[in-house]
Amino acid sequence: MAVPQLIPIAYEPRHRTDAIGHYAEGQFLGSVTYAFPEDYRPDDGWEEHKRLFTVLHTFDSEGRHRDSEIWCAGSWAEQQRNPQGPDSVLAQAQAHLAKLLRSLPRRRYTDIAVQPFRLTRDGVMFGLLTGEDEGDPWAELYPDRLGFGPPWDGTYDT
Repeated sequence: MAVPQLIPIAYEPRHRTDAIGHYAEGQFLGSVTYAFPEDYRPDDGWEEHKRLFTVLHTFDSEGRHRDSEIWCAGSWAEQQRNPQGPDSVLAQAQAHLAKLLRSLPRRRYTDIAVQPFRLTRDGVMFGLLTGEDEGDPWAELYPDRLGFGPPWDGTYDT
């Protein structure tokens, strides 16, 4: 079985795909996720390299990538210095995502199906990549690390 042209992603309230759906101009996929730059190699001070991003990808109604709004809220180190409250890195990232989602006219949260895409911002790879591993097709959302595969019903593995 080959990777489909459109990768289904199931809407799951209060889970990792709770910020996806349709809006007036197409489809959207939002998340708050930590990521390291692509060329990062683990060493002391990793906490400064692990950054928290607010991400909103938009797609046309056919599932073609249209645009991405990507904002870095801060690092893991910053989050550890101020782990709670409205000024924490996580709270700021979540508030920014909520603001971005509110800006989408006539949004409704539901399953989506989008084409693979790839982009790099701040040295971090974002996108929905596809491939095969020993003949088994796969798709993976980066940097969220959500894996999709047969039976291509939109459910994911982490």
